[in-house]
Amino acid sequence: MPKAIRIHENGGPEVMRWEEVEVGVPGAGEVRVRHHAVGLNFLDVYFRAGLYKQPMPAGMGCEAAGVIEAVGAGVTDLAVGDRVAYAGGPNGAYAEVRVMPAAVLVRLPDSISFEQGAAMMLQGMTVQYLFKRTYPVKAGQTILFHAAAGGVGLIACQWARALGVTLIGTVGSDEKAELARAHGCAHTIVYTRENIVERVRAITGGAGVPVVYDSIGKDTWTASLDCLQPLGMMVSFGNASGPVASINPVDLVSRGSLYFTRPSLTHYTARRADLVASANDLFDIVASGKVKIDINQRYPLAEAARAHRDLEGRRTTGSTIFTV
Repeated sequence: MPKAIRIHENGGPEVMRWEEVEVGVPGAGEVRVRHHAVGLNFLDVYFRAGLYKQPMPAGMGCEAAGVIEAVGAGVTDLAVGDRVAYAGGPNGAYAEVRVMPAAVLVRLPDSISFEQGAAMMLQGMTVQYLFKRTYPVKAGQTILFHAAAGGVGLIACQWARALGVTLIGTVGSDEKAELARAHGCAHTIVYTRENIVERVRAITGGAGVPVVYDSIGKDTWTASLDCLQPLGMMVSFGNASGPVASINPVDLVSRGSLYFTRPSLTHYTARRADLVASANDLFDIVASGKVKIDINQRYPLAEAARAHRDLEGRRTTGSTIFTV
C-alpha cells in the first residue's frame, strides 16, 4: 500500500506519522496523481500546529508535482500521463499517491522539472500575486520584503530585479544576507543586529517605502508599519513568528493613513482562469532565466518531522522539497 504523512492531533513535528493509506479510484472531477516531489512550506506548520483548523485525522501539505495515473468522469482538460503540479486544494500532498480535484492542477511544462515544480508553485505564485495584484509594484520603486533569504524571499529578490524594483530585504545572518544579495536583493538588513526602521529610513533618504511585504507577523509588525510612507500598504501574508495579537486602527492613521491587507494565495487563485494565469506567469519568468529556483534542502518524505524542525528553527534557505 502507498504511504503518506498524517496527523491525528495538533502539536509539534512529532505528531506527524508515516502511515499506509488507502488510495481509491478518482471520482467525478478528480484525478489520481503519483508524486515525484513534494514541497515544504511554512503554511504546513500552521496546519500541523493548529493555527489553521482542519478535521482529524488529516493529511499534510498543499504542494507537489507528479504524473496523472487515472482520471475520473468529467475531467476533459487533463489526461493519464500528464505532468502536473499544484499548490492548493485539500491538504494531503505529503503522500506517495493521492486522489484530488482536477481543478487545482496545472500542466507542468517540459522545461520545468518535477523538483522545480514542487519547490516553486506556492512560493512563486505567492510572489506573483503580491507583486502583480495585491500591491502592483512599478519600476523605480523601493520596497521592503522580510525573510529575503527564504523560499519566497529569494524568488521575490529575483522577480523585483527583473521588474526594475529596488528590494530591501531583512535576513537573520550575514550568510543569509550574502545569499539574498546574490539573488538580486539591493540592500540587506541583518535584523539580529541592525534596526530595521533606521536602516530603511537611511536607505530611502527618510521617505520610507510604499509597501512592506511581511511574512513574519508578530515580531515585525510595528517595525513594518514604521517603515511605510504615508498612504503606504502593509501586506501581511504570513505568521512565522506567531500571529499579530491585535490590530489597532489608530496605529494606521497615526502613521499616515496606512492601508492594511492580509491576503492568501487561496483567494487569488480560486477561479480556474486566475490559477492558470498565475502559474503561466511564473513558468514564463522561470523559463526566461530571470528567476531561478534554488532547492537548498531535500528530505525523504518519511522524515517530514526533521524537515519541520529545521524550517521552524530557521536553518533552511531557499526552497525545500521532499523526495518521494
